[in-house]
Amino acid sequence: MTKIPTALEILRRIEDGTMTCEALVRICLQRIAEREPTVQAWQHLEADTLLDAARRIDRSGTGLLKGLPIGVKDIIDTVDMPTSYGSSIYEGFHPARDAACVALARHAGALILGKTVTTEFAYYQPGKTHNPHDHGRTPGGSSSGSAAAVADGMVPLALGSQTAGSVIRPASYCGCVGYKPTLGLIDRTGVRPFADSLDTVGVFARTVEDAALFASVISGRPGLRIEDQSLRPQIGLSRTHEWGMAEPASAAVLEDAFTRLRTAGLNIREVVLPESWRGLSEAQKTIMAYEGARACAPEMLTMPDRLSAKLREFLQIGVAIPHEEYDRAKVLAAEARAEMADVLDNLDVLLTPSAPGEAPQGLQETGDPAFNRVWTLLGAPCVNVPGLTGSSGMPVGIQVIGRVGDDARTLAASAAIAQILSAG
Repeated sequence: MTKIPTALEILRRIEDGTMTCEALVRICLQRIAEREPTVQAWQHLEADTLLDAARRIDRSGTGLLKGLPIGVKDIIDTVDMPTSYGSSIYEGFHPARDAACVALARHAGALILGKTVTTEFAYYQPGKTHNPHDHGRTPGGSSSGSAAAVADGMVPLALGSQTAGSVIRPASYCGCVGYKPTLGLIDRTGVRPFADSLDTVGVFARTVEDAALFASVISGRPGLRIEDQSLRPQIGLSRTHEWGMAEPASAAVLEDAFTRLRTAGLNIREVVLPESWRGLSEAQKTIMAYEGARACAPEMLTMPDRLSAKLREFLQIGVAIPHEEYDRAKVLAAEARAEMADVLDNLDVLLTPSAPGEAPQGLQETGDPAFNRVWTLLGAPCVNVPGLTGSSGMPVGIQVIGRVGDDARTLAASAAIAQILSAG
């Protein structure tokens, strides 16, 4: 089966003339033809027009991304492709313009391959996607199609989003890099909102370096690119207040990572999170429900029967939350954000589990974002570093967390960690 190279390798080959955008698109389409019937990562594909678009890019030769094909999560607007937000309500809907992140990617020379499957409005009602490593398991959500498509080698890069754990968790389950930047680092204009305090545009890639490149382009921050491979990060390992939800697979992988990194000579020590942070996960749930009920009010008030029972129940919970409870949750989050510098004192990053364990069996649920909620609430940059596996041979990732706004160091540290873990 054909599998595409990494994004940076593709760019090198395009620059030296050993690959064209047209040839690359043909490889992607061949891989999709082989794998899509079972993985089902795509909501919409532009197969009929892609080769002509690739030839135009080959003739122009402009842009930093030089025709790299990307997948776009189907809550992110695209002017030339339908955007259904994972809901039958918007089936066939064509937005009037691209989302900002899509427009910036196109401007840099990216080729939009198609729209990837999302859960309903990026909540928890699963789409049709299967885990590429075991078709009887969930790929995670809500960025299920983006994670599966990248992990399965259908496309080198994809856009996703995270409100609780929708980038890091599916990246862990599918075995690819997922990068959730600092809140607001990538513009959200044209992305279907769910919870304004939490929603974050993220990216999927095969390597940390690829994710850093992609994010640098669409955020206008060239400093995110990993040019210097010499960082020896100071690392804290945190079992977090959610450790009781860690399955044996995640516990074993975290211990394995700890051992490998220490053996490689990195300074790594355990960190205990403040006791006051024990309520942050519940605060994230409160904020997500309260804001989600308002973001989805047009659909809930006019066509509730077109929403899944799972989403309706959640929105009803959000409507019932008193504003005082919501305000308290926001204050708790702000206080914890101010304490983050002390938690990371003399450290570059924290390591935690990316998910409770291996991808769960079945396609009715997308897994639990227990190990992601706090860091999304705090707006911190997070990277899923793949490369390790659980007892069933399924991917289990490690979550690397940095200081708010310090995405460049977080990515560089993640690349260093990934290099050690992949060395075995």
